[in-house]
Amino acid sequence: MTSAWFFATALLCAAQLALAQESAVSSAPPDQADSQFGGPSSVGVVIQEDERVRETQYRFQGLQRGLKPYFDFKSEIDAAYGLSFGFDYTALYQAASAGLGEKDAAGGIFRAFGVWTLSGRGTRDTGSLVYKVESRHALGTTIPPQGLGFETGYAGLTAAPYGDYGWALTNLFWKQRFGDGRVALVAGQVDVTDYLDVYGLINPWTAFSNLAFLTDPTIPAPSQGLGAALAAMLTDNVYAIAGLADANGDPTRPDKAFDSFFDDGEYFSHLEVGWTSTQDRIYIDNVHLTAWHADAREKAGVPDGWGLALSAARFVDERWMPFLRLGYAKEGGALWERSASAGVGYYLKSRADLVGFGLNWSRPAESAFGPRLRDQTTAELFYRLQLSPNFALTPDVQLVVNPALAPDKDRIWYFGVRARLAL
Repeated sequence: MTSAWFFATALLCAAQLALAQESAVSSAPPDQADSQFGGPSSVGVVIQEDERVRETQYRFQGLQRGLKPYFDFKSEIDAAYGLSFGFDYTALYQAASAGLGEKDAAGGIFRAFGVWTLSGRGTRDTGSLVYKVESRHALGTTIPPQGLGFETGYAGLTAAPYGDYGWALTNLFWKQRFGDGRVALVAGQVDVTDYLDVYGLINPWTAFSNLAFLTDPTIPAPSQGLGAALAAMLTDNVYAIAGLADANGDPTRPDKAFDSFFDDGEYFSHLEVGWTSTQDRIYIDNVHLTAWHADAREKAGVPDGWGLALSAARFVDERWMPFLRLGYAKEGGALWERSASAGVGYYLKSRADLVGFGLNWSRPAESAFGPRLRDQTTAELFYRLQLSPNFALTPDVQLVVNPALAPDKDRIWYFGVRARLAL
């Protein structure tokens, strides 16, 4: 229950500071409200990005004309009822140059998601129901991409979300904004990685694939389950986010969510304090420190733990996004004890195409993999080619030096390609 006390204290402090600043004017226009307190992979931001007009290399005008009635229908539904929705399908194939077992993996993820604004439409103080349903599955290979790293000797995930657990309810929560949009509260079936330790390149659907450059592997973020979080702009540039979530979340069993949350009473809590240039650029111009605590998970045999993560990123000239991310964990079920990442993203063609490079050093957690494992170095390079406004192809190459679970290997290469169709 330590996490519950941690969360309660953080929540109280954030609320008091937020109410003190409530009369200040938000710098974010209403049409950018969904970018506040939610990272690039959150439902509201994904819908915004997918609907944004892009300049692409190949327009496929015939396809776009055929889809125009559908997109007109979506716009009409949004205008009439406040419901913004979308669908996407993302497939990933990866092959390793060496390994202990399987050397290739393919997986796909179908998602249906939406934001239904039921109160405060046209203002900054909106109340919305957010939902997301997913199907994650392997595609013709023995293992999904999420397991390829472990299969080949890498103590990490070369492809973070591509598992094989079938259908799941990953979002079903209420999001309420108040204080002229400076404060946001979410509660329900949440995915903490939507707002935990985020920066501009954290989206696994459109940017990096390796977990090292997404949610920090020193943070044992739980699977989707019941939780709540409060975010607030404390000043025009300083914000805080405090959250509590079920440490045993299981999105494939939403019918058991209340039993897990209230009966087991094992929680993951976090507090983040950060700086941003303006509220509407909260995850692209961002420096923050995140503290987290995880209760012991009795059935899973995982000890309690805590950790810290530091992240800094800045969007320069509306094209360059350099970043630096550091993490430390003391047990709690984290994959890594220590991690340091640096890299850069570069947007081409009016932010349609994206090139990204990242370099990471990590020390695997003894509690997860055993003692005396060597440190690993990971590099990733990708190029997202936006072939049409709705379809992107992303070739990707990763290099792991000194893979911790394969002591006889000096390096392993991973070659991949990701395809995403958004409607």
